[in-house]
Amino acid sequence: MTKTLLTMLCWFRLLLPAVSLLLALHWVSAQADECSERCDLYHGHCDQDRMCRCDPGWDGEFCEDCVRMPGCAHGSCHQPWQCMCHNGWAGKFCDKDLHLCNHSDPCQNQGECLIDHDGEFSCICPEPFYGRTCELKRGPCEKAGFPCLNGGSCHDRSGFANTFTCRCLAGYTGELCQMDVDDCLMRPCANGATCHDGINRFSCECPSGFQGRFCTINIDDCAGQPCQNNGRCYDRVGDYECYCPEGFMGKSCEIPIPKPTWDEELRASTKDSETAHERSRVTRPPLVRTLDTGRKSQGTISVKEVVMQVERSLTTLQLVLVIVFGTITGIAIFSTITVVLVYRNRSARQTAHHGYGLSAAKTQYQECQGSSPDHRKTTEL
Repeated sequence: MTKTLLTMLCWFRLLLPAVSLLLALHWVSAQADECSERCDLYHGHCDQDRMCRCDPGWDGEFCEDCVRMPGCAHGSCHQPWQCMCHNGWAGKFCDKDLHLCNHSDPCQNQGECLIDHDGEFSCICPEPFYGRTCELKRGPCEKAGFPCLNGGSCHDRSGFANTFTCRCLAGYTGELCQMDVDDCLMRPCANGATCHDGINRFSCECPSGFQGRFCTINIDDCAGQPCQNNGRCYDRVGDYECYCPEGFMGKSCEIPIPKPTWDEELRASTKDSETAHERSRVTRPPLVRTLDTGRKSQGTISVKEVVMQVERSLTTLQLVLVIVFGTITGIAIFSTITVVLVYRNRSARQTAHHGYGLSAAKTQYQECQGSSPDHRKTTEL
């Protein structure tokens, strides 16, 4: 019994794949028959998976429905991309209601509604209304001929207002937008620039040395490094100033200063001395007494300024000569003072010695007078 069961089990394992294959073939055959029988082969075909694939313009499980024109609202089709309107609808997309005037009258303000064969409606408006749906009224704007100027728009509440108003574009003002707004009124340009008014704008004509919309940017005149020979540049308004190193001069330190020779320095020092002498001979201005301090001042040049002018006029050679002559003069003065002091000391000693001798002689004389007898007294005795 057991052996028989094992034998049957083995046969079942061997026959199972074959049975499965037969069932699959039967199902595929059934599907193929269904696709071939039900798929509209005029508007589609059966693919290798036995599925009905539709041609462009057809739709549905078996390609039995045509595709309507895109946007078709109330219509159908017999061929692809058609839009055949249903009853009561018209237009290319069947979106025009032929009974619009009956269903919902679009005309306002007692306008009369009309429908043409294409489904388009129109309104016959009573006076003074107009527009597609008689929504507008001929009001003050239209009666005045839309008087707003320079692109301004006229508003009268769709004609229902008693008067009109103008809404002006930027840059204009006035009842009819007839005046240009002066954009330079607030003086937007800085640093003395000239303002030019425009339509809703202005422009600044900058003076030399400034730039920018408002002329607030000072142009860096030192940006181009105009100073030569290592000169130091300082930016000014519309200009620059160079601080030249020793030995150079000029606007841009481009001129070298030649070094003077000994003869030139001597002639220059002599000329400066003569000039100073001539200046000393010039008549001095009258003294002016100030009210607050009571001090006297001569002219408008202070002592400090004069000293500075003299110091500036001294050259190196003159400075050396002044020092040498000053030293010699100081030595001479010191020697003179020394000689005078020595002479005074010697004279003082001689005077003191002579006075002592006179004093001694006077004392001796007085002693002699005291020891001698009186001649008158001797005679009387």
